[in-house]
Amino acid sequence: MPQVPRKRLRIRWNISVAYIALVVIAADATVKSWLRASLPVTGWHLVSGLWIKLQYNSGLSFSISSTHGIAVAVVALVVVGAVVIIGLGAAPGLPTAGFGLLVGGGLANQIDRFASSPHVVTDYVAAWSFPVFNLADIAVTVGVVLLLIAVIQNKRLMVQ
Repeated sequence: MPQVPRKRLRIRWNISVAYIALVVIAADATVKSWLRASLPVTGWHLVSGLWIKLQYNSGLSFSISSTHGIAVAVVALVVVGAVVIIGLGAAPGLPTAGFGLLVGGGLANQIDRFASSPHVVTDYVAAWSFPVFNLADIAVTVGVVLLLIAVIQNKRLMVQ
């Protein structure tokens, strides 16, 4: 049996990913809780076609598979779990920020989904004819964009 150097077996976790994720989760939960408690039924009109309105989504992004609520929730939880494991090995810089936002947004929506009954995600930003979204969705989108930028710049995404 070949011997593997001990150095290669060592797992290096990027704890900054977890910190960024925790900030996103806390901010998202705070905003959702505040809006559910204080937002009028008609919502708040901000400017032009931009509104703050409560809407509940039982599906994935853009209400995809909204008729299969619990199945979607379980599949999404598995995907988020995989992203968490991969993300904790992120390289410093853009990959850390990207994975932190991606993990935080994904977990924030899953926490919201499993904490509510029925299992739905609270969305509240209505921008013109675009589907209603929330802070966690913004974090996921920005995280993906940062990871794409890192890939385009040929940066290493994972720590060796």
